[in-house]
Amino acid sequence: MKKLLFLAAVVLLAPWAMAQDQSAADKLGWQVAVHSYTFTKFSIFDAIDKTAQTGVKYMSIASGINLTKGGKRIDTPSLSDTDFAAIQVRMKAKSINPKFVNMGVLHPSADEAASRKIFEGAKRFGIDVLVVEPETHGKMEELPKVMDVIEKLAKEYNIKVAIHNHPGPKNFYWKPETVLAAVKGRSPLLGACCDVGHYVRSGLDPVECLKKLEGRIITLHFKDLVHDGKGMNGYHDVPWGTGISNVKGMMAELKRQGFKGAFCVEYEYNWDHPATEIAEITKCMKFFNATCAELAK
Repeated sequence: MKKLLFLAAVVLLAPWAMAQDQSAADKLGWQVAVHSYTFTKFSIFDAIDKTAQTGVKYMSIASGINLTKGGKRIDTPSLSDTDFAAIQVRMKAKSINPKFVNMGVLHPSADEAASRKIFEGAKRFGIDVLVVEPETHGKMEELPKVMDVIEKLAKEYNIKVAIHNHPGPKNFYWKPETVLAAVKGRSPLLGACCDVGHYVRSGLDPVECLKKLEGRIITLHFKDLVHDGKGMNGYHDVPWGTGISNVKGMMAELKRQGFKGAFCVEYEYNWDHPATEIAEITKCMKFFNATCAELAK
């Protein structure tokens, strides 16, 4: 069965190795992907369809999804092989690369058996980056225990683990210093998923946060925000380059660092107006591509 699944994955992925034109983003070693959570009110199949409308060719997948709109949420690592294969078929039909760039946000713990299920699911689906917020119960003294388990499993499964930040002060990982403490002296498989919007929500300068995490940035939840009392913590997403997050500055800093990886669009505004959300993400892509062209010169 494993051999058949591997061969099926090769068949799905092979056309992408030959058919993609090199863009400015490719030259920089960057991909842009829509996170399925952007369309969390819909099924994963609807999320794929809506992503295709933006023109984006990559996706990341949330820790939990619905197979039907309004259906029961399923933890992504526990999806059946059949359901996951159906998801990949839809992606390929919509001209989206059927390999997800990452999965998360997940919450591994010091319980190795429970955490192993997360890594096993990722490996089964060919996902090689996990976005996580390791469970510490908010206590710094518990961090080494859970990171010992994560590092062991990351090495065993050869999967990168990127620690995500939700806004402070409630979230344990809201500032780069905590993420750096978590990965200090550990495998290069461990690093950061920088949610740059949440840095802004936490009152931090996102460019400075990226500088602090140099050498450990694995992937990004990339955003531009405005503060007008709406949305999470009074901030909400806007098309890249039109907000207060210094998107060009962040992209220039990532180029300076030699970052290679995925910018994940996790657009969390206009959820009840998907046509508007799609149009705004399309504007993000126009800005991203134009900035990549400038940086790639």
